[in-house]
Amino acid sequence: MAVKGSIMNPGGMDLRQRAAEAGAALNNGDAAGALAGFRAILAAGGEDASIWYGVALAATALDDLAARAEAIAKGLKLEPHNPRLLILKADDYALAGNDRAAAAHYNIVLRMIPDGAQLPPDLEKAVARARLKCSQYAGEYADKLTERLAAKGVTFGEESDRFSRSFEVLTGKRQIYYQEPKVYNFPELPQIQFYDRELFPWMDRVEAATDEIRAELIEVLRDDAAFTPYIEGKKDRPENDVHNLLNNPAWSAFYLWKNGRPVEENVARCPKTMAALADAPIPQIRHRSPSILFSLMKPGMHIPPHTGLVNTRLICHLPVILPEGCEFRVGNETRKWEMGKAWAFDDTINHEAWNRSSETRVILLWEIWRPELTLREREQVTALFEALEDEDGKRPDWDI
Repeated sequence: MAVKGSIMNPGGMDLRQRAAEAGAALNNGDAAGALAGFRAILAAGGEDASIWYGVALAATALDDLAARAEAIAKGLKLEPHNPRLLILKADDYALAGNDRAAAAHYNIVLRMIPDGAQLPPDLEKAVARARLKCSQYAGEYADKLTERLAAKGVTFGEESDRFSRSFEVLTGKRQIYYQEPKVYNFPELPQIQFYDRELFPWMDRVEAATDEIRAELIEVLRDDAAFTPYIEGKKDRPENDVHNLLNNPAWSAFYLWKNGRPVEENVARCPKTMAALADAPIPQIRHRSPSILFSLMKPGMHIPPHTGLVNTRLICHLPVILPEGCEFRVGNETRKWEMGKAWAFDDTINHEAWNRSSETRVILLWEIWRPELTLREREQVTALFEALEDEDGKRPDWDI
């Protein structure tokens, strides 16, 4: 067990060595020797949260609960946010049946430690246990609340989906996600992950054309060179390919429109696809919008979590080739595509996709204006991005 620098004094190195010896004794099963060693350090003036933690562990092994409680309290007085001591304190509350106090202490630790943090093995194990306990408490609490709601005539499955999701957020079953646009944030827009299909009656025409769109796609797929990697490297940009997506054909695209410009040859190959989108409120912004494409995911492909560029648009999907085992998550909601059914979602909310099947998945993907923007606001946003290009004197880097 390491002794922190805060106890260093003229005899500090001796104290550090004695702490290491006490820790070794504890690891070797000599709890009494370890306890004596840690207490000797305290008597010598080496009071530190890590030493009190050692006392607590040794006292636990000796079943001396009073000494354990004293050590935890004194250690936390020195270092109130010590994660190891907080977890021990939470364990004591859990043992006493005070679930709320236990959950409060476990959650303090979980909030302090970011996801994916590299931790010492002992702390990693303790944090994993804290997560498990918090999940257990949340489930039990949700069950009790569900019973009380049922007594008041409120049952899930028969009530609004929004209320159900709010309940799951309250009880810790769902995480809250917000818009995180990388380039442009238009204020006061609602935080909606998947939009209600009823808001887009023009999607009827798109869905009705699914078979025709699929037929055009099948012809395109006969050309092995038609699809290109969704993320392509650029000579004047650094490569930051932590997910191995750069120039990876496992996620590829066939563009009908790209960054505000039609790909004439591809448009000519898919006239019925373009006709099906005629009524969609697609943005027209010079050198930026729209982008309309077929997006292909090969078997086993995972598109990792990411967020889009601007929150003034929504992204739409229509599955065209859809094997089993394909899913899509936006924020805290994961859905399966359904053949011939379109949806719209906010891509500035964290999202990801999976193709867990042994076959290729292809969707038609396009962008639309957010329905909350007025016609004048759409004109203003269009003018803004074109003004930015004029000011910069070059075409923007802009990918859907």
